[in-house]
Amino acid sequence: MMYQHVRQYAGNLDVDRACAALNVSKSGYFDWQKRSPAAPDPFEMKLRSGMQQIALSFPCYGYRRMSKELRRRGFMVNHKRILALMRKDNLLCVRKRFKPQTTDSNHSFRVYPNLARDLQVTGLNQLWVADITYIRLLREFVYLAVIIDVFSRRCIGWELSRNIDTKLTLNALTMAMRKRRGMKLSGLVHHSDQGVQYAADEYVAMLGENGIRISMSRKGNPYDNAFAESFMKTLKAEEVDLSEYESFIEAYENIERFIEVVYNKKRLHSSIGYAPPVEFERGVALKRRAS
Repeated sequence: MMYQHVRQYAGNLDVDRACAALNVSKSGYFDWQKRSPAAPDPFEMKLRSGMQQIALSFPCYGYRRMSKELRRRGFMVNHKRILALMRKDNLLCVRKRFKPQTTDSNHSFRVYPNLARDLQVTGLNQLWVADITYIRLLREFVYLAVIIDVFSRRCIGWELSRNIDTKLTLNALTMAMRKRRGMKLSGLVHHSDQGVQYAADEYVAMLGENGIRISMSRKGNPYDNAFAESFMKTLKAEEVDLSEYESFIEAYENIERFIEVVYNKKRLHSSIGYAPPVEFERGVALKRRAS
């Protein structure tokens, strides 16, 4: 039946174009769909069977690679339909993926005590928390370092790099310093894990030069850095896990937009009165001037 061909080709074309190409009535096609909603679509059954076979052979394939492989096998279907079917068939969860290590605490540098645990934060630049996470691209991993001001929940420093080294964290710290230029930082507590990137001499020296006290989590205890962990969880859930970055530039631009525009300027945070961090900080500054 021609209506079945319309449903088959509607994956590549919209319904209007598919009906026009096959010279059938669009209203008749929709009536046919209503009359036989449970009728199996041979093309889709064959397509989903092919997807299952590919997923078994290549369990780490995302929807883009799945779409490319299907086209190589003769299935001319757009990637949006493939993504929907992979979600429907739970193929996005089949993967067992390697997770790179972002914390190396086996080093000879000094480890500092946890000063943040009992700190009562009442204003800006009293407690900054820092952390590193990995971002998966199609062909490589890249690494994101961030610094959060706990009082306002604002991400004040960040850096994305292909290398997980001290330069990664130093660049994030430099951005934070630049954004807080002219503000008193003496007495500020900088809290991180015990990773070598934060314990390295160059990083510790930059903190010391600005009168910033150093605090570190207990080894292997992520709860000691809960504020940074919360930010990373939000970033992954609301940006990274919804995307499939093909290149470093694509990842950088999207993460920059999320941090600087969405998270800092638009996203509401319950802990600061359901306000975005930048707006909250502006309100703090206005109150300070008024008093």
